[in-house]
Amino acid sequence: MKTPFWWGSDGPIPRLLDPLGMIYGAATGWRLARGTPWKAPVPVLCVGNVTAGGAGKTPVCLDLLRRLPGVQGLLRGYGGDEPGPLRVDPSVHGYQQVGDESLLLAQVAPTWIARDRAAGAKAMAAAGAQGIIMDDGLQNPSLHKDLSLLVVDGGFGFGNRRVIPAGPLREPLRQVWDRVSAVVIVGEDTAGVARRIPSAIPVLRARVVPSASALALRGQTVVAFAGIGRPEKFFATLRHLGAKVVALHPFADHYPYAQADVQPILDEAYQLGAIPVTTAKDAVRLPPDQRGQVNVLSIDLVWEDEVALRAVLSGAFASALPSC
Repeated sequence: MKTPFWWGSDGPIPRLLDPLGMIYGAATGWRLARGTPWKAPVPVLCVGNVTAGGAGKTPVCLDLLRRLPGVQGLLRGYGGDEPGPLRVDPSVHGYQQVGDESLLLAQVAPTWIARDRAAGAKAMAAAGAQGIIMDDGLQNPSLHKDLSLLVVDGGFGFGNRRVIPAGPLREPLRQVWDRVSAVVIVGEDTAGVARRIPSAIPVLRARVVPSASALALRGQTVVAFAGIGRPEKFFATLRHLGAKVVALHPFADHYPYAQADVQPILDEAYQLGAIPVTTAKDAVRLPPDQRGQVNVLSIDLVWEDEVALRAVLSGAFASALPSC
């Protein structure tokens, strides 16, 4: 699904849809209140969001999995047809079975998918996981979270601050703060996110930067395409990197590419003397015979204050944090 244009600002459409948003938010609150979370024998950190669409959860999860040895990833497996619990094997599974995000996390650390998050955590603990990083699930009441990081895109913030379908929120903001250990603002805070966060909640700041290998695209002519929550973020990253972007092709989030979708882009790039470029999340959804013809922009997450991050993690994950 593409982000509705009215989610970024207020107006007649959001106000008209607001009663539906109130029902949606109340249903989420009711579901959370009725849930009986199962407490895993290992610490669980939820990396969630309160908005629909891309906020930057996956880069945060990848970074945490790299810095916490013995900790494993857990996802629902959005877009895949396997219910789980299932440990993801990128050499066997495709995004059609386990979703695209799980394939990325599995390249960094053992990763599991499970529609029943509690069942997934039980399987992971039995298999020897020393901790669990759960990608998404802030609104899922089945599994107890020892820590919950709320990830927010600094450029989009909370949109018009209305609940789906009137706005991008999965639940009213007032409903979420008691369940949040810290807020991670990804990118420059041009939307004024920090001023809407209660003073008692720690705020961590991070930014996504192209990896060293991506610097080879500087000065290159590129045709860019992406099917992520906010493709414009990817396009802006390419421009900031110094690539000459001559054509843009945004697709819906988690778009299942067919050869007929990709071939016109490859042909266009050839005609323009350009390099076709996409994201790592998109690359795992490309047809195998076309994947090698597309460059992938790899990224890293950089924290503004590593000490503040360690302070947030130290309570539940002290034993997993490498000494420094």
